[in-house]
Amino acid sequence: MKYHNQQYVRWDDIDAFGHVNNAKYLTFAQEARFQWSYYEFVKRNQTPTIVEMVVARAEVDFIAPIYEGGAFVDVHIWVDSVGTSSFTLNYEISSNGVLHARIKTVQVAISLESKKSRPLTDREHEFLKEYMS
Repeated sequence: MKYHNQQYVRWDDIDAFGHVNNAKYLTFAQEARFQWSYYEFVKRNQTPTIVEMVVARAEVDFIAPIYEGGAFVDVHIWVDSVGTSSFTLNYEISSNGVLHARIKTVQVAISLESKKSRPLTDREHEFLKEYMS
């Protein structure tokens, strides 16, 4: 199953070259990832613990520029793999049938108290497996 989210492209996301700045693609992914990792738990009346993560790696393949602000882009997220304390997510950012970017990130679950990695819980593993494709 893939998670779908829409992110708003603001006019100030567009750089001097007339397209969305490359760094904004990671912002779109981050905002969509938060929506997914927080609100999908809340919908189930569960505490959203999987938001306690850091990004250990990010890769972006830019396919087609986004030239317009003031519009929404679609962000699809799915889980590629799950480890003991980390998981890999894939994203596709598109609009009007045009694929703009593919992104891959590796997240590591952390303990907010120790600020170190921690094992994913059984509930987190179950949640992540629902979004494996």
